[in-house]
Amino acid sequence: QVQLVESGGGLMQAGGSLRLSCAASGGTFSMLNMGWFRQAPGKEREFVAHIKYNYNTYYEDSAKGRFTIPRDNAKNTVYLQMNSLKPEDTAVYYCAATLKRLLWERLRASSEYDYWGQGAQVTVSS
Repeated sequence: QVQLVESGGGLMQAGGSLRLSCAASGGTFSMLNMGWFRQAPGKEREFVAHIKYNYNTYYEDSAKGRFTIPRDNAKNTVYLQMNSLKPEDTAVYYCAATLKRLLWERLRASSEYDYWGQGAQVTVSS
């Protein structure tokens, strides 16, 4: 059973940067396809970014050019590097994992992921 633990959230001013970490245990990390989602108050959980086992990456339009999703298989960790933060980035950010090799149409769907972290709060002030 895969367990995911996020860290690195916090309060940041608009224009600043934050890096979230997601440490995985209990599985073969190098085979996992990893995603980041976020949920703002009163809104549905939405896709942010995805990195496959082969390091291919995918981003929601709102994240392109500002966020990156590197992974370090030696540390069993995936990151979400967030730059040029905006107040609308305020949300609880969730790390997720799946062994399924998803096409673009499906990797944005939270229902395709089998394992989830507990979430990390990110608050961006204007």
